[in-house]
Amino acid sequence: QVQLVESGGGLVQVGGSLRLSCAASGRTFRSYHMGWFRQAPGKEREFVAAVASWSGLSTHYADSVKGRFTISRDNAKNTVTLQMNSLKPEDTAVYYCAAKRSLSLSLDSGYDVPTDYDYWGQGTQVTVSS
Repeated sequence: QVQLVESGGGLVQVGGSLRLSCAASGRTFRSYHMGWFRQAPGKEREFVAAVASWSGLSTHYADSVKGRFTISRDNAKNTVTLQMNSLKPEDTAVYYCAAKRSLSLSLDSGYDVPTDYDYWGQGTQVTVSS
């Protein structure tokens, strides 16, 4: 089992930056693909970014965050990070970290599908004020 705890959310002005972290328990962290999702009030949970297991060389981003957000992982520290720059009001949401079991070393199909993930954190609120 994997337990995930997010941190780093908060209130930031338009154009500002935030760095979200997700701390994972368990000795098998490196074997999981990791993803960030977000959910705004009244909207469905949506994909933000994902990083492949092990070396984390494969990453994918939602079109809405490409060029502004960067996902990375540190297997030695059992953490995955989402660096968010040039924040916009539409980035306001609760951000969730998720872990997906996979035998593939690269992100396979379903990396952007919430129901494909096996473990979730409790979420952290990000609010971007204009």
